[in-house]
Parts: sequence; C-alpha cells; structure tokens
Amino acid sequence: MASILPLQEKIFDFVIIGAGMAGASAAYFLAQDGEGDAADRVLLLEMEAQPGYHTTGRSAALYTEAYGNAAIRALTSAGRTFLLAPPDGFTDTPLLTPRGVMFIGRADQQAALDEVFTSAALHVDSIHHLNEADVRERIPVVRPGYAAAGVLEADAMDMDVNALHQGFLRGARRHGAELRTNARVDGLTRRDGAWRISLGHEEISAKVIINAAGAWCDKIAALAGAETVGLVPKRRTAILFDGPTDQAFAAWPALIDADEEFYARPESGALMGSPADETPMEPCDVQPEELDIAIAVDRLQQATSLEIPRVIRSWAGLRSFVEDKTPVVGFDAKVDGFFWLAGQGGYGIQTAPSMGRVSAALALGRDVPEDLQAFGVSAADLSPARATLRKGKD
Repeated sequence: MASILPLQEKIFDFVIIGAGMAGASAAYFLAQDGEGDAADRVLLLEMEAQPGYHTTGRSAALYTEAYGNAAIRALTSAGRTFLLAPPDGFTDTPLLTPRGVMFIGRADQQAALDEVFTSAALHVDSIHHLNEADVRERIPVVRPGYAAAGVLEADAMDMDVNALHQGFLRGARRHGAELRTNARVDGLTRRDGAWRISLGHEEISAKVIINAAGAWCDKIAALAGAETVGLVPKRRTAILFDGPTDQAFAAWPALIDADEEFYARPESGALMGSPADETPMEPCDVQPEELDIAIAVDRLQQATSLEIPRVIRSWAGLRSFVEDKTPVVGFDAKVDGFFWLAGQGGYGIQTAPSMGRVSAALALGRDVPEDLQAFGVSAADLSPARATLRKGKD
C-alpha cells in the first residue's frame, strides 16, 4: 500500500539532488527496480523552477562514439541500443536521427586525427579516413588547403535532448518517483543512519543521497562533510547563425576540429557553432561572453568560407570536469550513504542511458550490468576512490 505520510515524515530510500540528465536517468532506473514501497523509494530535488535548466537544457548534443576518453566511449557505445530502441512509452519521437560527424585537421594536426581514428575504431565500424577532396565533397565550405585530411564517423547522430530528459522524468514518476522543483538544499546532516536534508524551512530524510547536482556537486559534498573531488565547471559557448544561401547544408555532417578548437553543425534551419571554450567558472547561471562569441566567428571563418555577419542567438552552459575527465560515480569511501554522480563534462547526454543504469546498480549495491561490462564499463574507472582522481587533486 502506498505511503500517505507527509513528505517531511517519510524516509526515502534515495534522494537525488539535481534533476538534470544525470539525476533523471538515475531516478528512472532506481524507481523501476521494484524493491520496497515505490512511494518512498526515490525523490528528485531540483533547485530551479524546471529540471535541466542549466547544463542539460543548454546542450546541443551529438551522439558520437569517437568522442571522449576510453571510459566515455565505453559508456556511449553501451547505451546505443537504448537510444535507438527505447522502451515502449518512453518517447513519441526518435531520440537519435542521422547526422554523421567529420573531424578535420590541418597538416600539423595529423597525429590528433590518427588518435581520433584509432580510438574510435575500437567500437565503431563506420569510421574511416578522408583526404582533402573527400572533406570538401561533404562540406564544400571548408577552405581549400585548410584541411589536409579528415575522419568520418558516418553513424554519428543528432540527439533529441529534451525527449530523452523528459522520457527519464516521466518514466521515473510512472514508477513512483517524486519530483520537487524550487528545492534548494542548504543543509545536510547524517543522524541515526539517515540523512536530514534541509530545504530552507523544511527538512526531509533519506537513507542515501545521490549527488547529481552538476556544477554544484562539490558544493553539495561540502555540505555533507565529504571531501570534494576537484570538480571544475567550465563555460562552453555556442552561437546560431545563418547558413549559406547558395548551398543545401541541412544534411551536412557535424564538423569538429581534430584538437576541438571549434565545431559546427546544422541546427533548426541554421548553423550552430562553438569555439569549444573551456573557461573555469564558479557554479552560476552562466552567460556567453562577447569575446568567446567573436572567437567562435573568427575560427569558423578561418576554416571555412562561411560568412557570419550576424549571430542569431548565443548561449553558454557549464560542463563540469574532474582532472581525468571521467565521471565520478559511486559511494563515498568515508561518508556513509553519500553517492557521487558527478563530472559528466560534455558527455552527460550521450552517456545518459549507461550512466543511469550504472549509477542505479552501484547505488543498490550491485555490480555494473554485464552487458555494460562487455563494452568496457568498469566501476573502478568511475569510482570516487580511483587513483587517477586522487592524483588529480594532489
């Protein structure tokens, strides 16, 4: 029988702080686990008026298995099946649509291109080398003589970020999870085997806290008395601008510089571009800087013949990294009942199905699911106690 206790008198199994993509995906898989009273199992807390206001809601995601380090690529590849064929009722629209991604490099960037190819080929069959003519055949605006070569991942796809996020939230609620917005956590106390979570004038209780607060994860850890993991939020700027009037550009692949100095892709009848900036910031409602917008325009105009006389729209988001750029997932070694789900960087959307399953399994005291292990997903690689994470803080 469902609990009808007032919220402050319940003891939730899991309270997830942060209802962006990380928190929503964890809630989705935890809520449907089926053990215990569903009404008291999972509570999502979101400090803003709407979930995903910060990073998730500002992401122009691309599903590419060639992007990120080995741990990221494993998580990405392992989630492909879910994204292509989500469970019944998860979404009314496709989560992935064909796009392709083309990495290009100048002659001095050949080593970076080779690394893109070598690392991606471990999981991706559709990856292959391009010469300069191949590059310009696919995106004719690349300046002659700029790109010495390229690497094409033909099966990379656009992602519907909102459909994925809302699918996780709907599914979590359908299985009994609760969501509270405008719920900013300002105090955490561990007492009698449970957490007391202060939301201003209200207090709630939980057996386990899952710290999925994005750029604020280290702030939440400090409230709980946990050692921080050296999380650094970094600003990423994007611009939307008109595409060329003399070319049909809607089917172009995404274009990424081999050293990620810029990228661009078709978006909503226009083109989206970024200088791929990573400016360290304090957690905040980040806004784009004029200098970064100008750098984006300059880099794109150097590499291509695109003319960008005006920017239709610009925005910025925070991507949060630890030193080794691998997510931090697992129970804190020193603070009971405190679970990390942090440091997704710029990969949190494409890895979300795998990250949700991994975080749910580990939070329930289980192993990483075997099908994810087959892709190389490892609890040790993600652990808050891993050697590379500790080294990064020394």
